[in-house]
Amino acid sequence: MNNSKHIVILGAGYAGVHAAKKLAKKYKKNDDIKITLIDKNPFHTLMTELHEVAGGRVHPESVQVELSKIFHRTKVNLVIDYITNVDIDGQTVTTKNHKFTYDYLLIGTGSEPAFFGVPGVKDHGFTLWSFEDALEIRAHIKDTFERASRETDEKLRKEMLTFVVAGSGFTGIEMAGELLEWKTRLARETGVDVNEVKLYVVEALGTILNMLDRKQADKAEKYMVKHGVEVLKNSPIVEVTPNKIVLKDGSEISTQTLIWTCGIQANAQVAEYGLDRARAGRLQTNSHMQVVGKENVFAVGDLTYFEEEPGRGTPQIVEAAEQTAMTAVKNIIADIEKTEKVEFKSNYHGFMVSVGGRYGVANLSGMKLSGFFALVMKHLVNMYYLIGVNGIHAVYHYLNHEFFSMEDKRSIMRGHLSSKANRLWLVPLRLYIGVLWLLEGLKKFVGEETWAKASGFDKLTSGIGSDSWLKSGNVKMPFEWLKVNGTSGASASADAASGASQAAAGAAANWPTPIIKEMPGFYEGLMHTFIPNAEVAVWFQRIVVFTEICIGLALLAGLFTFLASAASAFMVLNFILSAMAGWEILWYFFGAIALMGGAGRTFGLDYYVMPWINKTIRNWWYGDKVAVYNQQ
Repeated sequence: MNNSKHIVILGAGYAGVHAAKKLAKKYKKNDDIKITLIDKNPFHTLMTELHEVAGGRVHPESVQVELSKIFHRTKVNLVIDYITNVDIDGQTVTTKNHKFTYDYLLIGTGSEPAFFGVPGVKDHGFTLWSFEDALEIRAHIKDTFERASRETDEKLRKEMLTFVVAGSGFTGIEMAGELLEWKTRLARETGVDVNEVKLYVVEALGTILNMLDRKQADKAEKYMVKHGVEVLKNSPIVEVTPNKIVLKDGSEISTQTLIWTCGIQANAQVAEYGLDRARAGRLQTNSHMQVVGKENVFAVGDLTYFEEEPGRGTPQIVEAAEQTAMTAVKNIIADIEKTEKVEFKSNYHGFMVSVGGRYGVANLSGMKLSGFFALVMKHLVNMYYLIGVNGIHAVYHYLNHEFFSMEDKRSIMRGHLSSKANRLWLVPLRLYIGVLWLLEGLKKFVGEETWAKASGFDKLTSGIGSDSWLKSGNVKMPFEWLKVNGTSGASASADAASGASQAAAGAAANWPTPIIKEMPGFYEGLMHTFIPNAEVAVWFQRIVVFTEICIGLALLAGLFTFLASAASAFMVLNFILSAMAGWEILWYFFGAIALMGGAGRTFGLDYYVMPWINKTIRNWWYGDKVAVYNQQ
């Protein structure tokens, strides 16, 4: 009897990726279960961040996560191809280059803009519902500013510099917020008078941001109006031409840029599948996310239409996409394993909207936030999602795009995290601290007294003295419980300071006035555990000597500088908590922190070694970049 099952997932959006990852994890060791994910693009698009690309805030690749990296080291068969036909009765999916039979079909091909029959929108307006849309808007706006800078006809220039966003949902308001911030830089770069730039948000209803409560929505509107955006409510658009929009009351706005965000509908291709459809062409499902009348076909994400409450279909948001996908996954598993199916139960935590990179509003589980804290939560939510999709690697790139490489201060941290400095100025500090650590390690290796008596190169050639930290019986740590020949370790080593403390104080023979008089209780307990007696203490000392020498050599060579600097800071903290270090040691700690900023990549081996290590680890963990034609 053949127990093998083939699960085919259409679409690598939020729902499709979530479902594929969950199924791959569940059946990681089950060779009878095959999972295929089909999408026309080789990347997963962060749809909620498209406005940042369209508005020139981040680089285009910031909203892409390569599918080959997401599903490397998983059993998911990734197919980058165009879907040409879905035969529900024959249980087959045909793409441009392949044909697949399935036992379970999960449809997550998403939605597309809805134009509601308004003449001219499709031909003369821009939409923001794909990566390609974002790039087109970005290029158009830059080109428009450049053309306007050379236009002497005032009327035509005004038309060029008028930008209209139709729709006041999340996408529309976020797009308007990006234009609000970007216009200043574009005007400066092209020589346009920024005061000639006009921004409009046009909404057919009497309120904006209707997914939020009125108080938060009003805050967003007030912010936009304050910064020069004109918000027109109760103003349905009835016609669009290449150089104007016409409102229902007959008024016109001359513009060459209309960004249409007024609504979405199901992907048009779904109409060809012969499945039951509901409002806006979405697929009608039951509480198990099964398409009505088809037990082995599931719809997830924006395509799903299921009413938990009469008249209220599943919202087309990321949380709904993930939760419908999870319900579908559980029920596919239940069908395979002949267990009881589960019903969809939503658990939405709230909504967030940014108005540019510096302001936002949010309603999270009843907690209402605005400004800085709203955007902090938005970034945290985005990073939490990215960790689930592609781990720390994706979060690092997100932080880099959103903060560390941000231009024009378009983030909640303004430009504080994105300022750049030449690492050349860290090289002298790196070499200096490296020499100090190396000398301190060698001093302990030879013995402090032996080192002090010798001069010049004799310090290195005089051999290991009887007071070396490496020799058995030489307990140098001033801990009361370490007894050496009937005396405490403290009295036995009263003239022996720690390496870092000596370096900072500049006096090997004099014990510095400690920052703290005695060890904290928790740290003393740790020391008791790890260094219970004199024998162990000597081995611990040997580790300290080895570590100090290695830190010194690493900093001098500029090799693994971040790790060496972190170890340096850790050693300093260790000496402070041991009540062995004076205030002078603190410069040593902050110097180590400064060196963690890539000091080894200038005139150091890190310049060559770190890129090689990063590439090797990245290729091993995520896989090397795969050509699209090899994923078909």
